[in-house]
Amino acid sequence: MKKNEKIKFRIDYEVLNNYVEAINSTNKSMSQIKKDMEKQTKSIKKGLKSINIMTDIITNFKIEYPNEKIKINTDIIKQIMKVNNGMLTTRMIEPLNISRLYLSTMQNNNIIEKISRGIYIFPSTFEDSYFSFQQKYRKAIFSHMNALYFYGMTEEFPYNYTVTVPQSYHVDTVNEKSNVFYVSNDIYELGVVEVETPNGNKVRAYDKERCICDIIRSKGRMDSEQVKKTIKWYIQSHDKNIAKLSQYSKKMGINEKVMEMVGEAYN
Repeated sequence: MKKNEKIKFRIDYEVLNNYVEAINSTNKSMSQIKKDMEKQTKSIKKGLKSINIMTDIITNFKIEYPNEKIKINTDIIKQIMKVNNGMLTTRMIEPLNISRLYLSTMQNNNIIEKISRGIYIFPSTFEDSYFSFQQKYRKAIFSHMNALYFYGMTEEFPYNYTVTVPQSYHVDTVNEKSNVFYVSNDIYELGVVEVETPNGNKVRAYDKERCICDIIRSKGRMDSEQVKKTIKWYIQSHDKNIAKLSQYSKKMGINEKVMEMVGEAYN
């Protein structure tokens, strides 16, 4: 979006930001989100509240300006993209009842570009491949050395994505584009956090302690020297949490192995 471009139907930044965070932080399907919104009660969750606020604002715009539906919808799309670092997924407009036809029209007018199925950017935006990948594969959590790369704890640049998914997740294309680890549901979300990619977008990844457990648990598929070096870096870091590491390793059934390798790293 051009810096001086006029936006008639402007929405408060905080409202937009809360909405974008609510959409990006959930891996629920849009159909499930809509069902949750229909079932809402007085104890409505924060994420759904952010979505409701956006829908109410847009609805009021359309009531007040019934002949400017096109301008309202395109202005909303541009503002969402600006807050989301120049990127947009079709998930971001579905709860707002904005037709995907507007995206096609904006694409035809060279306002936005389609970079993948359901993902668009402004022409001036540099594509964040990590963000795009996770938007396409919502169940994929960046893990192992790929997640540790975000924390600056590996010398290896992740030329291929490394992700963890539930055992029940069967999408063939994710295997073609990444190294995939399948885990049981009881540890799938253990240690999940939001981290920033090098381009400033938020993605879901495992925290440091979970990553240390993962690289030890899967060391047969890893570079053994890099694993040892990374564990040593973790031990030397100021924000390590050995209690959490022990808790995770017990939950994953590898406590003895993890404590052994961590103990060696202290020597």
